[in-house]
Amino acid sequence: MELKEAIKERRSVRSYTDKKVSHETMEKIIDSARMAPSWKNTQTARYIVVEDEAVKNKIAEEAVLGFAHNTEIIKASASLVILASVAKRSGYERDGSFTTAKGQGWEMFDAGIAAQTFCLAAHEEGVGSVILGIFDDAKVAEIIGLPEDQNVSALIPVGYSDKELPPVPRKSVEEILSYR
Repeated sequence: MELKEAIKERRSVRSYTDKKVSHETMEKIIDSARMAPSWKNTQTARYIVVEDEAVKNKIAEEAVLGFAHNTEIIKASASLVILASVAKRSGYERDGSFTTAKGQGWEMFDAGIAAQTFCLAAHEEGVGSVILGIFDDAKVAEIIGLPEDQNVSALIPVGYSDKELPPVPRKSVEEILSYR
């Protein structure tokens, strides 16, 4: 698959078949996703794959801030990937000071790059995904026993799409590009 094709064809998948994603396929996805760039090559992204239905359902029911749509998506997914980030590395110097005016915000920038790289890699393997942002970080961390030096950055339900998804309208190049 060509990169341009993958970028244009990838969709946010919110409903799935019952087919599970094999460990072999998940490892191929992570092998590609780990190549995502990061602040000073800190490689802070961590991927926790929740396959246990009871744990997945607990997150869906207790950690999405009452947002029912996310509950449905998570419960329907084959697995839930929790993208975590090692805290206090992206945007920081070794002495703990910030290098960038973005401060600790750079952690989420790196997480966003990692999430999109993961989703494109999943798409290449025929696996659908969607990046969720409405969740209770602390509750998710508690449920999965996340190490204290990591933060939950995103929830990414994954699975095989149960339908073809049409392209979503996008703004034209002229609307989003300017030169100075």
